[in-house]
Amino acid sequence: MRQNTEEHVKPVLREIKKRMLTLNITVFVVIFFLFIILVRYLFPPIFPFVSYIPDLSVSIIVATIIFFAVIGLYLSMRLSRETVRIIQDYSGRIDRMLGIMNDLREEVHGDILLEKIMDYALSITDSEAGSILLINEEKKLVFKIVRGEKAPLLIGTSVELGRGITGRVALEGNPVCISDVQKSEHFNPEIDAMTGFVTRSILCVPLRARSGVVGVLELLNKQGGHTYRQRDEEIIGYLADQAAISILKTRFLEDQKNYEIHITDLLLETLDFQQPEKKGHALRVARYSNIIAKALNMPEPDRKKLYFASFLHDVGFLKIRPDEAFDKETYMQHPVIGYEMIQPINFYADIAPFILHHHQRYDGYGYPAMEMKGEDIPLEARIIAIAEAFDVMVSPSSYKVPMGFENAVDELLSRAGSQFDPRLVEVFVANINADLIKQS
Repeated sequence: MRQNTEEHVKPVLREIKKRMLTLNITVFVVIFFLFIILVRYLFPPIFPFVSYIPDLSVSIIVATIIFFAVIGLYLSMRLSRETVRIIQDYSGRIDRMLGIMNDLREEVHGDILLEKIMDYALSITDSEAGSILLINEEKKLVFKIVRGEKAPLLIGTSVELGRGITGRVALEGNPVCISDVQKSEHFNPEIDAMTGFVTRSILCVPLRARSGVVGVLELLNKQGGHTYRQRDEEIIGYLADQAAISILKTRFLEDQKNYEIHITDLLLETLDFQQPEKKGHALRVARYSNIIAKALNMPEPDRKKLYFASFLHDVGFLKIRPDEAFDKETYMQHPVIGYEMIQPINFYADIAPFILHHHQRYDGYGYPAMEMKGEDIPLEARIIAIAEAFDVMVSPSSYKVPMGFENAVDELLSRAGSQFDPRLVEVFVANINADLIKQS
């Protein structure tokens, strides 16, 4: 990343150096002429060569000095302003790019990320249309995001690597900027023929990561009839480099999320198979827990953790033989067993304590930590304790005799402050109703 940043900074530094060199030469020339004039009249014996300069009146000398001084000052100020403008322009673009990069880095949804990249690129370059194409498993470029007239016609269509300008950029990994595509031998008119769009100019840059090119960002027809400038190519190239990193990051997060969901589903199916009398119990506990979480305005990331902890709160039973599950001492081991199963898995590690303590009592007489009580018990574990007990009391498939909605609510209220957190019981009772039980 550092190398890419330096490559984008170099052209600006070269332009600034060029302006400063011009300024220095201008100042040197002015000072040199002023020096010659002064020497001609103040030190002629020391510098005999100045005697060839014609003798001038004092007024002409003064006027000449003023003329050169004014010219030098004017050129100096003009070049200085131009240099400052370049620096300010570049600084403004850097500030904008930093804001864009922060926005892209914080985005965790792949589709939304691509939308943002496309919108930023069009805004920066003032382009009429554009698209993002990503390389799929078959090594083809697929249109993922398209902006412009008849854009929906292109979504999902593919382009062979090496074919057309986009295919060439993806294959070679080098940006292409063409002011008149009709004169380019690499331009493929098939896309224009399909959409009816007329491409005049194009700026196409690779989405490049350490692993290689993952796609291309294509911009078409700069507004106002202008052509893409070198600065456009520089800043879009930088945007593309950073965008490629963000794309790979969101892919990883989405793959991890899918993996987490599949593993959770597999564990739940195994639990339901091993304990058919409790089929659907984990899903219902998660649903009841979510009712409390919503009422507490729990942040979305915490609600997600609670949801998965509710799913897996009884995962320890997978290591307990079905014929031993109702033995009291064996039963009391399932939170510890579940904790030991889940804690080593990175994406489950945060929820392991909730699984461990979901049988703690608010008054301190629960297990496995015999003296843990009150607010020392994790909030999520206190929520799961209420949700699980309620489901056991009302579920027809429970291993205990269901007592009905009203009786279950009364039972929760009677145990508030002893077995359950009284505040959470109050929240749950205020937000649960018999219709929600039927839906479960």
